[in-house]
Amino acid sequence: RRRVGGLRRQKVLTNVTAGSDLPKGTKMPVEMIGWVSPRVSSEIIAPAGPPFNIDVITESAKLHEAADFDRVLVGYFSGAPDGFMITAHAAAQTERLAFLLAHRPGFISPTLAARKLATLDQLSNGRLAVHLIAGGNDVDQAKDGDFLDHDDRYLRLDEYAGILRRNWTETAPFDHDGQFYRLKGAQADIRCRQLPHIPVYGGGGSDAAIAALTPHLDVFMLWGEPLADTAAFMARVHKAAASRGRTPTFSLSTRPILAKTDDKAWDRAHDILAQIERSSQKLGQRENIGSLRLLAAAETGELHDSCLWMKLAQATGAQGNSTALVGAPDTVAKAMVEYYKLGATSLLVRGYDPLPDAQQYGAELIPLVRKLVAEVDAAA
Repeated sequence: RRRVGGLRRQKVLTNVTAGSDLPKGTKMPVEMIGWVSPRVSSEIIAPAGPPFNIDVITESAKLHEAADFDRVLVGYFSGAPDGFMITAHAAAQTERLAFLLAHRPGFISPTLAARKLATLDQLSNGRLAVHLIAGGNDVDQAKDGDFLDHDDRYLRLDEYAGILRRNWTETAPFDHDGQFYRLKGAQADIRCRQLPHIPVYGGGGSDAAIAALTPHLDVFMLWGEPLADTAAFMARVHKAAASRGRTPTFSLSTRPILAKTDDKAWDRAHDILAQIERSSQKLGQRENIGSLRLLAAAETGELHDSCLWMKLAQATGAQGNSTALVGAPDTVAKAMVEYYKLGATSLLVRGYDPLPDAQQYGAELIPLVRKLVAEVDAAA
């Protein structure tokens, strides 16, 4: 055992595909995404120590790579350390792990952002993707000096994403005269290592979000809603994307709570709920449509499908990715593959005890998901 970031950790497992017929590192048509942050915290672990701990970043990146995650998300929060720098350091500590950098348009020029992202893709040897976030909270946006309303933020994102793509792909200087940006002779010498450019992810539950994002996204990101609601939302996105000549794939985010048996997993889930309800960190309800959708689903019942539990979304005011899949590893893996069958070819998972949970996912969950996905694809 060793202590990193103030928490005791088990030695990272290296043979995480035990029990699977697939060799470690085999790439299936499902992308497993984790989470890297500059300190250890969650809804049940209060932030402690400095807001930037380089040892936590290093350990988390290496742990996710050893656990056979394909990619990790580096989040964006007003007041938080810079995600570009966190990603650059994490990439330098790993060889295979890819990164999904959250980025809010509006605070730097899109031409500068394009060069920064292309440079980071080169530095990471082609392991970068960007997650464009319009911003779902007026108070948080104001902390960085942004006072546009919800729909205007998505209009700006639409324009911003188009300029990013032009910077990455056009070979001659170009002009742009739009609602939010005006450029004269824009041109970038630095290009992405990945061609034609890095993958673009993003998400949002409103009509404004779908209209702004579908012309640009490679991957549309969703939170864990009931299967029927997820299928209906995917259909809305597909229809909007088809009208723009696009065919995005989907990512689905959940909070798996695992234990040896289903009963023990539910004991753990209820213990997490009790900790959240006692916590002084409990926050109010969010404004964004995605959060409202989670809360509306929770109102219809706390348990959906096989093991999708909505109580934690209610307890936290649906603060982002907050719905849990609860059960033994095979129960949760089967539930995740149901989303894959709907079209979620990326699956983002984050635990309430972030580093041990990521290790557990690598040892017990990811191999099962890959195995089941291979069976689904073979049957198809």
